[in-house]
Order: sequence, then C-alpha cells, then structure tokens
Amino acid sequence: MGRDNPLTLEQSRRYFGLTRERVRQIKDRALPKLRHTKRIFMLEPLR
Repeated sequence: MGRDNPLTLEQSRRYFGLTRERVRQIKDRALPKLRHTKRIFMLEPLR
C-alpha cells in the first residue's frame, strides 16, 4: 500500500471491506513469503 505508517489489521479490514478473520488469513500467508524473499536477497551477493 506504499504507506509510511502501516495500517493495523482493523484499519486494513475496514479499508478493504474484509472480515477480521480474512485479513488474519492473508497476513498469515503473506508473512512467510516475505521472510523467504529477504533470505533470497541476502544470498544474492554470493552468486
């Protein structure tokens, strides 16, 4: 969303018109993917 101050889960829920449970599900799937991406970038200089 390109914001300096990230939205809370409650703010995200209202902004996108989703339930709290759906926002939590999206967060739970996204965080491991983001963590994996960071590891890939850390290993890039070793190529």
